[in-house]
Parts: sequence; C-alpha cells; structure tokens
Amino acid sequence: MDDYRVIADAIAGDIAAGRLRPGERLIPQRQFARRHRIASSTAARVYGELVRRGLAVGEVGRGTFVRAGKPPLETALAEPGGARVDLELNFSVLPEQPGLLARSMERLMRPDVFGSALHPVVVQGDPATREIAAALLARTGWTPSPENVVFAGNGRQAIAAAIAALVPVGERLGVEALTYPVVKAIAARLGITLVPLPMDSHGIDPDALRQANVRAVYLQPTLHNPLGTSMPRERREAIAEVLQHLGICAIEDTIYTFLRDETAPLAAFAPAHTVVVDSLSKRISPGLTVGFLVPPTALVERIAGAVRSGTWAAPGFALAAASCWISDGTAEVIASAKRSDASARQALVRKELSSFAITGDAQAYHCWWELPEAWRAETFVAAAARRGIAVSPAAAFTVGSGRAPNAVRLATSAPAPDVLTAALRTLAAIARSAPESSELIH
Repeated sequence: MDDYRVIADAIAGDIAAGRLRPGERLIPQRQFARRHRIASSTAARVYGELVRRGLAVGEVGRGTFVRAGKPPLETALAEPGGARVDLELNFSVLPEQPGLLARSMERLMRPDVFGSALHPVVVQGDPATREIAAALLARTGWTPSPENVVFAGNGRQAIAAAIAALVPVGERLGVEALTYPVVKAIAARLGITLVPLPMDSHGIDPDALRQANVRAVYLQPTLHNPLGTSMPRERREAIAEVLQHLGICAIEDTIYTFLRDETAPLAAFAPAHTVVVDSLSKRISPGLTVGFLVPPTALVERIAGAVRSGTWAAPGFALAAASCWISDGTAEVIASAKRSDASARQALVRKELSSFAITGDAQAYHCWWELPEAWRAETFVAAAARRGIAVSPAAAFTVGSGRAPNAVRLATSAPAPDVLTAALRTLAAIARSAPESSELIH
C-alpha cells in the first residue's frame, strides 16, 4: 500500500475515535508535511485521499475540515470492506437540501417562534397548520379538507394508526400480494391477519377484493412499492366501486405520489371510503419528518383517537419545521429536484440493465428486476452483498406462504450517480455469470 494511504488510515482512525471532531480544521498541508517528514506532494495526496473517502472536505481559501456525518457512499465500491452501496433503502437527500432547509428554518429559530414549537401539539394541529398540510397533499382531481387532516410522527406511524382504527384485533386486512414490508410487521404487532390479493399489471384484481372478506385494504396505487407501477384511472374507479359496495375503507399510501401525480388518487373516486396516508420522509428527509392522515369526515375522530392511543402524534418542532418548508415553497423546490433526480437515476438503470427484465416507472426511485432463470433471488442478494451492494429480495415484500417471485427490488435514491452506475454494472456482471462462478467477478 502506498505510504500516503498509511498516513491517511491513521488520520481516519483519529476521526473514527473522536480525536478529530466534525468541523475541525486540519493543519495546513505544508505544516503537515513538515510534521510527518514527507514531501508536500505526498501531504496533498493524503488530504486528497481523506476527501475521496468522504472523511474531509476542502474549502477554497479556508483549508480542509473534518466532515460532519457519515462518509458518503461514493467510496463503497472503491475500497474492500468499505461502506456498502445501499440499493435496499429508498431515502434521498440531495446535496442542496441542507442549505435550503436551513435557510427556510431561520424564522423558526427566533426565540419567540422556537418557544412555541417546544410545546406538545394535538394530533390535528391548529387550523393554519392543517391548511398548509392540505395544500401539500392536494393532487390532481382531489383537494383534502383541512378539517380532516391528522398528524403523526412519520409515515409508518400514520399507517399503523389507520390500520389500528379500521381493523380490529383478529380481523383481516387485504393487501397487494407484494406489499410494503413494514405493513407485515405492523399487522403482526396488532394481531391482524394479512390477506394477499392477486395483482396484474394494473394493480389488485377488483373481483379478488370483492371476494376477500376483509375489514379494510392497504394499497399503493401510485408508484407501487416494490413494482414501481401505477394504477390507471379505470382500475381506481373499479376499486372504488368495490369499496362502496362492500362498505369498507382503503388505506391509500401516497408516499411516492409527489414524483408522479398525473392520475387522481383513489380518494377522488371513493372519498367516503378512503384514508390517505403520506409523510415527508421521501419528499424531504427521513431525519426530520411528519406523517399525515386524511380520513373521511365520519372517521376523523376514530383515526385521531388511534394516533393518540398509539402515542404516534407528531412532535411540535418537526411539525413547525414542516410548516416552514411547505409554506415558503422549499418543500416543492426539493420535490421538483427529486423528480428530476429520480428520472435521471431511472434512466441509468434502463441503460445499464437494458438486457434484463426491469419493471418500473420512468419517474420512480425504485424498480423491480426479474432475474435470469439461473439465479435465485436469495443467491443473487448474497452475491451482491459480497460486492458491497445491498438489494432487497422479493421475499421481503411477499405476503403469505406462497413462493416469492424470482426477483429483487433496486432502490436507486441513496448512492451518488457515479456510484449507482458502478453498482448497476457490477450487478449486471453478476447476473450474466453463472451463480457458481460469481465469486470471480470484481
């Protein structure tokens, strides 16, 4: 190993141990060279290596500083044993976001305003906050009533509250045959049985829902997770008719709808039989998020009660921050940037995996990969993990005891574009090889 990398490893150890703290300025390179009795060019390579690893950041005219937070994923494929490339979890934080969000919160940081954010909030917030949230959640063909908005701490809590309110213990909840894995965990915790409903390319089969004998159904009609597909209007209308005929409610998860909202939500076709759930985790950030529920008027008190009893209410500070971001347009600026980012990343997937069976929307942050016949999903996931790449097997999304499809989901939002490209090329090489020879691919 080159000497400059040995020195860089030592500094990396100081950073990991806390001897060098985030934001601390490293000594100038010439002084560093003299202290370590190395050439100035070697010192420059050491600092460059720290920047490349994501441990430091150089600022023109100011010097080099220890970087705050975890190293980015750019180095994951470059260093054996380095950080993994995460194509498993779908959380996007764009480089420009911290600055945009911080500027938006300047008003909130005034002591008088900040003080009010420290108090507990009721699950329905105040009228002004409900108006702000309703404007954010409005979709093509549907504008929610502010009076019906209920707040939760995040999207998972919103889903849990909706399920708890609509499905008694021991009863049955219909779900798509491939569904969001968290719903499986929530149902198990609440003592609820999940009933997988058959799907085609347009979503669940309305006749299957009609015959399922369930108390409610959980759906992702737009940019379905994991398939990345969206229900056409005609299927939404058909599902709405079944809901009305059976007198049951759908829990409509619109978490990805900000990326693609050309079609009116299910709530537009069955407003008295749909509880909309959403959050800011995908739209803005998982680190500071708020969950939203919009039930029919007749169910507002029941849903609000479920949020209260589950202790799932939104924290006051998170709700105040979200209100700032939404009301001044910051949330939409970020959402617009993510729409462009998601499309660009999906284009990379289609380019690098063009010879494979990929399903998904051109505007989605994830896609579904039906693997070549020689591969089993679990074997492929293990082979990818050995290359430092995390992907999700179909079994994670499969409900019931039936055989999971031979497929994986790729979440594209986390890595830098160049790292994503390299990871996709590595995955393509693995898929083109025989499973027994996959260890030879580098």
